[in-house]
Amino acid sequence: MSKHTPPSLERLKKLRKAVRNVNTEHSKKLTGLERLAMLVTEKIGTMGFFFVILAWTVLWLTWNTLGPAPLRFDPFPAFVMWLFISNMIQILLMPLIMIGQNLQGRHSEARAESDFEVNVKAEREIEAILQHLENQNELILQVLDKLKNKTKNRAK
Repeated sequence: MSKHTPPSLERLKKLRKAVRNVNTEHSKKLTGLERLAMLVTEKIGTMGFFFVILAWTVLWLTWNTLGPAPLRFDPFPAFVMWLFISNMIQILLMPLIMIGQNLQGRHSEARAESDFEVNVKAEREIEAILQHLENQNELILQVLDKLKNKTKNRAK
């Protein structure tokens, strides 16, 4: 194929690869524990979870401060059990959230790579279209020149 001859449509179709769905590929690669980490990351990183923890803390502290003395299970000023539970929540959730963020980062990189592949493919196809347009432009100019020459010859 010469420099000025654009690739044929059939050749372009042969070069075209199917677009990957990186979201599906990423989901299929996750193990059960990784899915759990993703679920925890997605659910805990919400305002709803924040409000649940806030409400639970307010109820806990209110009950153990203002509730009937014999029914307080973690009375003021100790709140030892609440401190223990909140520390356990932090200790358990922190690694899960970090794992989920790492997985989300890998997924983001895969999406970016897929976007790049699509952009490269689109650029190749646009270049081919531009070559076709330039070729058509040259052919149209040649036809116009021939028409001008014929009209000049008839006028003589």
